[in-house]
Amino acid sequence: MEKAAGCPALGGSYPQKNAEILSSQYGINLFLAGLLLTFAWAVHAVGISKSHLLSYLITLMLIQLLWMLWYLCRSCTQRRLIRDKDTHAGARWLKCGITLFAVITLILDSFKIGYYIDFSNCLSPTEGIFPVTHAVHTILQVYFLWCHAKDVIQSFKTLERFGVIHSVFTNLLLWTNGVLTESKHQLNEHKERLITLGFGNITIVLDDHAPQCNCTTTTLCSIFSQGIYYLYPFNIEYHILASTMLYVLWKNIGRKVEHHQQNKTPFKFHGITVGMISGLMVLTSTIAIVVVYLIQIGGSKIKSELALTMFYLHAIIVLALMCTAGIVALLIYRREDRSLDNSKNPARKLDAELLVGTAAGSWLLSWGSILAIICAQGHPKYTWYNLPYSVLVIIEKYIQNLFIIESIHREQEKANDDIKTLRIVTISRGSTLSLTPLHKETCNGRATCDSGDVPCLLKGSICRRENDGVGVAKEEMSQDNNLVMHSASDIPFYSTNSVTNNKRRILKNIAAFLFLCNLSLWIPPAFGCRPEYDNGLEEIVFGFEPWIIVVNLAMPFSIFYRMHSAASLFEVNCKT
Repeated sequence: MEKAAGCPALGGSYPQKNAEILSSQYGINLFLAGLLLTFAWAVHAVGISKSHLLSYLITLMLIQLLWMLWYLCRSCTQRRLIRDKDTHAGARWLKCGITLFAVITLILDSFKIGYYIDFSNCLSPTEGIFPVTHAVHTILQVYFLWCHAKDVIQSFKTLERFGVIHSVFTNLLLWTNGVLTESKHQLNEHKERLITLGFGNITIVLDDHAPQCNCTTTTLCSIFSQGIYYLYPFNIEYHILASTMLYVLWKNIGRKVEHHQQNKTPFKFHGITVGMISGLMVLTSTIAIVVVYLIQIGGSKIKSELALTMFYLHAIIVLALMCTAGIVALLIYRREDRSLDNSKNPARKLDAELLVGTAAGSWLLSWGSILAIICAQGHPKYTWYNLPYSVLVIIEKYIQNLFIIESIHREQEKANDDIKTLRIVTISRGSTLSLTPLHKETCNGRATCDSGDVPCLLKGSICRRENDGVGVAKEEMSQDNNLVMHSASDIPFYSTNSVTNNKRRILKNIAAFLFLCNLSLWIPPAFGCRPEYDNGLEEIVFGFEPWIIVVNLAMPFSIFYRMHSAASLFEVNCKT
């Protein structure tokens, strides 16, 4: 009978598991087909043009739009039904972040539309249709994520799995397209700098995808073409954030959610002044370094070497400070005895996997630089700064990953309600009150009040001396007019609470400092400050084309790591 009763539940899980496997394979094949098409366009494959790639992306976006509209309509008709929600998914700050990136992405789409209008004589119609479709897709997708990122889908599960995984890989392909376009632009600028610096031993061929016709309004064309590449970093972050939120939604389909109250943890500036000021100083100095670097690099050999030296020295100081802060935070954790939350949580698991996975991109670049420094025959002065920089990048991410992953897995402290409710109210003549006399006066030499072995201090009541009457109390009140209220938790547990609060304050300041530092380190590679391109030593050791391929593959993951770390540290700050 037990086997018979268990069979239906067991058999019912197989279709859903098969649907998960089938939908994941569908998404992977969708992505691989688009990736191959993107690669074919990038290498100028015969018979493959940009219009083919854009047509494929437009088709995927239209299919996703149809699915999202169907889901939204079905949700409206079933509004009265109580749906399960994953309280850990789709945090408000994450939605606000993706909205900000989406707004800048819409500005990028408007620039692309303007660019197409100016070059409409020689551009394919798909280059005008794509930004329009992408803008509609962006608006509807942000609305969808705001309203349904926390949903735990329990109906039409097989169909929904395919719809959500289609959306995940559509965003990944749009992210890949943005990364490739931006990388090609950065590579062309790098080649132009090499020409200026007179590198004759490297074969330089500019990869030009510019339209073969004149612009109708030269000034506007220049604004659009230059502005597009400054907005691409935000578009790239938007699509990778959207794909991660949709992936969590896909993992939650059919999941049984434990219904428990989640404590809201709002962000507060109180108590993190030191961390915020230190982080803002790093952010300001980083922006200044990036501006100077972009102005100086490529001007002449001396200016380029000075720009690289300045970048490395600044990065070494920042990374050393981040390592120190991370070590202090981990030491504080080692001194605390708090259990870890090992419950099933797709959002938290994805965060940890993304931290380690994307860190591998910068680790690859760092080990390449270290190997180049060891193997190179000649070493210009500025290349020696690259060695401590590369070592610190590896160590800092190792320490930071430990800190973040442990922080998001630690159970939040629960306030002891019994201690909170303990209160002792006494009337004193003086401005100070001693614990020992207080205990003697209130209890009149007895070890306990009322019944039991609990001291009167912990009973939460006022124990007066037997020979004291109401009149004496009133007389003392009139003489001093001083009512002093003491929490029992402040007396026996004062030192413990003080130490705990100091630890929490230090951890919050560390999280705030690391948050701003990661934003600071996201800015240089996102906006073209990439010494991996301009250093020159790696290109000599590994060869120009092989090293550029490694940089173009690893750099997007390195950039995403910084933004994802900043988001995770913001959450850590709220939870601490």
